[in-house]
Amino acid sequence: MQEATVSHRSALFPVESPSSPSSSSASSSSGGEHAAVMHRMVAKNPVVVVGRRECCMCHVARRLLLGLGVNPAVCELGEEAAAEVEGAVAFSGAGNCRGPIILPVVFVGGRLLGGLDRLLAVHIAGELVPILKEAGALWL
Repeated sequence: MQEATVSHRSALFPVESPSSPSSSSASSSSGGEHAAVMHRMVAKNPVVVVGRRECCMCHVARRLLLGLGVNPAVCELGEEAAAEVEGAVAFSGAGNCRGPIILPVVFVGGRLLGGLDRLLAVHIAGELVPILKEAGALWL
């Protein structure tokens, strides 16, 4: 029998409307909260796609991974949270990425793989499946 699965999407970060009076105070009080939640999510899941809410590029990354048999955790961010997370990713560990960090980003096995361009390049080169197997995301 097949077990029930948990939803692949995780709306961890609230989307604040610009007209909200508490929007500026909420963003200043959150500090690195969004980045900390993202880091916990990356530590718990073999594959995580982090992107802006309703981003078509995030959808492309997810569909590519689903096509390979991986069900990635998807972390969708509001605009303020996305800016904070982009800064945290750029600061913390973008050693294997060239250029600026732009969402969506993909984490495999707790390490930053890169953005959609890097995901596609690794897939075309035939290196993505071995990376996913090593991370425990594929059991082929």
